[in-house]
Amino acid sequence: MVLDDLYQEILLDHYKNPRNRGVLEQPDVHLDAKNPFCGDEITIDFTFDGNRIKDIRFQGEGCVISQASVSLLTESVKGKTIEEAQAVVEQFTKLIKGEIDALDPELEELMAMQGVSAYPTRVKCALLAWNTLKKALSDYKQKDKVNHA
Repeated sequence: MVLDDLYQEILLDHYKNPRNRGVLEQPDVHLDAKNPFCGDEITIDFTFDGNRIKDIRFQGEGCVISQASVSLLTESVKGKTIEEAQAVVEQFTKLIKGEIDALDPELEELMAMQGVSAYPTRVKCALLAWNTLKKALSDYKQKDKVNHA
């Protein structure tokens, strides 16, 4: 099997069988995001245990790339600290923008999204969830600082 075929299979699997789809009853952070250019929409809920992402769920609709990307995102950051999740976001963003061509070995499944960098109009689809995660982590850190002030 060619690597591109494997990556395509991974994306289609995440699109057809999304991981962590659903709603959290009492999320610490709830964010909606839309890509007005193509109609992709996502909602992401997070709960935290201190500095760690305890749970993450999403709902949404849109293209294969946006929905597979958010599914991959939830798997790659669940259980990580805010700092670890921010590092994953930074690496993934660089990968999608074509600034790097490899990720840490533990993030290997995210490499399935690498081909998106060749299609500038699709980069926004792939990064919709990741930009939302970045904002969620920032919002939570700010909220946490206020609560501990």
